[in-house]
Amino acid sequence: MLRDAHILPNTPVLVRAGLNAPIEHGRVANDYRLRRALPTLMYLSNIGARVIVISHIGEEGTETLAPIAAALGSLISNVTFFPESIGLHVRDAIRNMAPGHILVLENLRRNPGEVGNDEAFAKELASLADFFIQDAFDTCHRKHASIVGVPQFLPSYMGLLVEEEIAELNGALRPTAPSLAVIGGAKFSTKEPVLTALLKKYDHVFVGGALANDFTKASGVEVGRSLVSNADQAGITKLLTHPRLVIPVDFLVAMGEERRDQARVALPGDIHPNEIILDHGPGTAALLQELAVHAKTVLWNGPVGKYENGFTDGTNAFARAVATSSARSVIGGGDTIAAIEQLGLLSKFSFVSTGGGSMLDFLAKGTLPGIEVLEPHANA
Repeated sequence: MLRDAHILPNTPVLVRAGLNAPIEHGRVANDYRLRRALPTLMYLSNIGARVIVISHIGEEGTETLAPIAAALGSLISNVTFFPESIGLHVRDAIRNMAPGHILVLENLRRNPGEVGNDEAFAKELASLADFFIQDAFDTCHRKHASIVGVPQFLPSYMGLLVEEEIAELNGALRPTAPSLAVIGGAKFSTKEPVLTALLKKYDHVFVGGALANDFTKASGVEVGRSLVSNADQAGITKLLTHPRLVIPVDFLVAMGEERRDQARVALPGDIHPNEIILDHGPGTAALLQELAVHAKTVLWNGPVGKYENGFTDGTNAFARAVATSSARSVIGGGDTIAAIEQLGLLSKFSFVSTGGGSMLDFLAKGTLPGIEVLEPHANA
């Protein structure tokens, strides 16, 4: 762990941070991820390390971290940005850093070696420092150069954020009964492992969003033109018969994703072939509220409706129910967090994970590729 690393003043330390924040009109629109990165950066800065921050933004590698560095500089002092991620100019900039200074390098994904986990690129990054700190929990499920490559060449430790994520999610894998897990989103193939794991530990596991369409269809109910996956039906059917699994009991449907004003509530068997399921209905919302009120532990990842198209009733109703309950609540997923932030309820939840896919993978497997490669992991 970070405090186990014997880092001396003026030591160059490479920090993989999770700074993939939304940018609008050249400015950071939401600094939540940046604020979560502060404890590790402040700790290293305060002991006089030369802190070299690497991260990514966007999926294509075309965006720049310059606005991120500017926003980070408004939260913590001594931050500058450098428009490259490796090379002689980067080395010169690091040599000229003062103790306690923080240097943010350019978007890692501008170099194809990052996503490709190229060994040469990983070595170049590792050569910039004497220690490596992994603090980007949101990408610890990826086998990228800055996640699994760099630790092969440097003493590597968990950052304070990663330590906290692991502790909280390990706690979520030991829920206090009665317990409720809610998994939304889509793609049954990616959610099957976590659903299987949670059904062994939670009293009720609710599936919502497009994921629920797969189970509704497998139960023999018409789902019209609703989004369903091409997953193995045997796996869906097997989980469907589990006594702890909960699926929607009614639905909000419409003939198109943009027809919010024409949506209607439909019971199973009442969905027309030309309609689309866009949210669950009031009966399901009431069921979830009842489960949340009585729960001691609530785990939630993923909106339960077509949130981005304005079908927010199910997600918002559940968020309010959990926020006002006495349950220990652990949530994650970018869309889930955005929904809760819009309601002004973020502070009402016990723990908010910075991970979406990484949170689900950790809950399913109890570890992640980016954690397994760190030195303290064996002693954690």
